[in-house]
Amino acid sequence: MTTRTLHPTYPTRPSVPAPGTGRRILRAVALASTVPYLALKAAWVSGSHIGIPEGSVLRESGPIVVVANTATLAMDACLIVLVLVLTRPWGMRVPGWLLTVPVFVATGLLTPILIGFPGQMLLRAMGWGAGEAVRAAREPFLDPWVFTVVYGGFTLQGLALAGLFVPYARERWGGRGPGAPRRRLPSPTGVVAGAVAVVGAAVGAVHLYWAFGGTAWLPAARIAEYSAETGVVSVAHGACALAAGAGAVMLARGGKRPARWPLALTWVGGSAAAAWGLWMLTMQLGLDFGPAEPPTVMIMLTYAGQTLTGLLAAAVLIRYLGSDRAA
Repeated sequence: MTTRTLHPTYPTRPSVPAPGTGRRILRAVALASTVPYLALKAAWVSGSHIGIPEGSVLRESGPIVVVANTATLAMDACLIVLVLVLTRPWGMRVPGWLLTVPVFVATGLLTPILIGFPGQMLLRAMGWGAGEAVRAAREPFLDPWVFTVVYGGFTLQGLALAGLFVPYARERWGGRGPGAPRRRLPSPTGVVAGAVAVVGAAVGAVHLYWAFGGTAWLPAARIAEYSAETGVVSVAHGACALAAGAGAVMLARGGKRPARWPLALTWVGGSAAAAWGLWMLTMQLGLDFGPAEPPTVMIMLTYAGQTLTGLLAAAVLIRYLGSDRAA
C-alpha cells in the first residue's frame, strides 16, 4: 500500500492588477490635490502668515495652532501613503486593520466637506451666498482664496479616494459581507446601536435647527455670521449624525436585505461624526479666543455628543464586521 503525502494549500492574498487608465488618473488627482494644502501648512509651521489676515486668531493663539498645523500637515501627508496602498501591488499585503483606521478617519474628515463645499459654491452661484453685512460681521480668520484652494483640494481628494477604494475593496475582499443578509447582533450591541440613534438624533436635530436659522444657545457673534452658506455646513453635520444612528440600528437588527446601505450609512455617518466632533471639540478647548465670545455650553455638548455618536457607531461596526468574519 502506497501512501501519499498531502500538502495543504493555504489561501493567498489576491494580487492587484496594474491600475488602468482611470485609476492612474485618480491617483494623480489625489496626489496633486495634496500639494496646495501641504505647502500652506508647511509655510504656517515655518512661521509664515500667508493667507492669514491681520487680526486673525491664528496669528495670536500660540503653541496650540503650531501643534494643530503640524498634526494636519502629517495627516494630509498620510493620505499620500494611503493612495499608494490602494494602487500599488504591495498594498494588498497591508493588514486589514491597519488600512481600516486611516480610511475611516479620511472618510470622516472628507465627507462633510464633500457635502458642504459644493453646496456653498452652488449657493454663491445662485446668488444666495453670504451678504455684505454677514461678511463684515465675521472675525478675520483666513483670506477667502485659502478656503477655495484648500476645500477644493479636499473635495478632489475625497472623490479620488472613493474611486480608488471601491475597486481595491472589491479585489481584496470580493463580495463578502455587504451583499449578504444581515444577522441580528447580540443584545448588548443593540443597546449600543440604540444609544447611537438617540444621541445622533439629538445632535442632528440641534445642527439642523441651527442650519435653518435657529439662534438658541449660540453666541451673538455666531448669530451675526449666519448665512445659507454656514447653514449648509450644519446640514452636513446633522445629516451625518442621523445617518450614523439609522445605519447602526439597521445593522444591529439584522434582516434579509443586504447590509450594503446600513454599512455605508454607519461607516460614513459615524466616521464623520467622530472625526469632526472630536476635531471641533479639541479646537474649542484649545484655542485662546481672547476678547471674542467663547463657545456656549450647548455648542460644547453638541460637539461632545457628535463625538460620542461616532465612537459608538464605530463600536457597532467593529461588532458587525467581527461577526461577519466569524460567520
